[in-house]
Amino acid sequence: MEPEAQIRNLRDFLMVYNRMTEICFQRCTSNFNYRSLTMDEERCADSCAGKLIRSNHRLMGTYVNLMPGMVQRRMAEMEKKNAELVTAEAEAAGALEGTPDLADQGLPIATTGGKASAPAPGTSEAMTASEASDPCILELEELRRDVRILENKLLIGVWQLNHVKTHSYIITPPLPSNSTFNLTEEYRTGASLPPAGSLIVHDKDCSELYDRQRPDSGFYRIRPRVDQEPVLVFCDMEDGGGWTVIQRRRHGRVDFNRDWVDYRDGFGDFKLWNDEFWLGNEHIHSLVKEGENLVKIDLMDWSGAKTHTYYQNFRITDEKDSYRLWYGVHSGRGGDALSGGRGMVEQWSSSLNGMQFSTRDQDHDRYLQGSCAQENRGGWWYNRCHAANLNGKFYRGGVYKGLYDNGVVWGTWRGLWYSLRHTTIKIRPLLSLDSLAGSGAGPDG
Repeated sequence: MEPEAQIRNLRDFLMVYNRMTEICFQRCTSNFNYRSLTMDEERCADSCAGKLIRSNHRLMGTYVNLMPGMVQRRMAEMEKKNAELVTAEAEAAGALEGTPDLADQGLPIATTGGKASAPAPGTSEAMTASEASDPCILELEELRRDVRILENKLLIGVWQLNHVKTHSYIITPPLPSNSTFNLTEEYRTGASLPPAGSLIVHDKDCSELYDRQRPDSGFYRIRPRVDQEPVLVFCDMEDGGGWTVIQRRRHGRVDFNRDWVDYRDGFGDFKLWNDEFWLGNEHIHSLVKEGENLVKIDLMDWSGAKTHTYYQNFRITDEKDSYRLWYGVHSGRGGDALSGGRGMVEQWSSSLNGMQFSTRDQDHDRYLQGSCAQENRGGWWYNRCHAANLNGKFYRGGVYKGLYDNGVVWGTWRGLWYSLRHTTIKIRPLLSLDSLAGSGAGPDG
């Protein structure tokens, strides 16, 4: 099939797909602000329009790829016609050389009032009046204009395609309620194509959202992996910006002593700025799978004192390996509680590097005499058992007494028998662009 015919077919398909996509979204929701869609509306839109949009994008790529071939073909045709015209002119000039002069034979010569005829308007200086009336010359000029127009469209199309590839978001503005596409009329009049439809696209994490929009802190939907459903997370856009929060303790109203499934899928409240939650091990695994990241743990005691700790290259494995924890270099004034502290004995019994996740119904710790998760009233990475237990029981007032050191504990700062008031675990890429005022160290340094 010729490139021109292929492009015409692609134009028709693109317009059909766009119209069908609009119908899909209109059936699912009347709200075109994709960040405020409900989960049911998102599922409906994905199910209805997902295949159409993917086909649409493939067709658009094919359309752009065909354009250079069509332009080259038009240029070759013009060069061929131009060569034929030059050959015809040369043959005509050779024929006239052997013809006797009409004036020598006394024959009348047609004149234009004694003045030479001027070139036709809009033609080149070399183009005479006879050439201007030649249909081949006129067609050649028209083809040249068409090529210039196509070249401009090609440049714009290539730029648009590169822009879409560079950025991971596409926002299609809402169409008027009375907007319809007449495919036959659009094709005949040569009107521009309607904008390509767009599947709902989410940022991979809060750092991408921050780099793109610089929004306020709050709850946003992200999609760490394209093969998973979007997940609602709290994005901390202060403190340098771009932090995805995976755990938060504030007031003790959410029970963290839960089963494996709850910790796998996530639990808690995701509405207010001070809500407590655990994002879910499966979502955390998707966020930290590559390992090139920085985790910050913010801590506050009951007197209002604050500190923090960093870990580089924080990651957990998948569920088959029970979400085994690995982390790299530590820094920060809060101390290295995940490694158990400075002593060899403490690290042997409390270091969490390489430990699997445990809950009250799935015990993967190294404590042979019992279950660390049951004793410490929360799901966590336990050894024999811990020096850090941020998902433990929420005790008010700080210092607590009990049979086990099962409070919200960070042992290298306030010890094992002091339950903290506020904790936050948040993550972002290791190489991330901070805001002008943010260093990632928080307000306390």
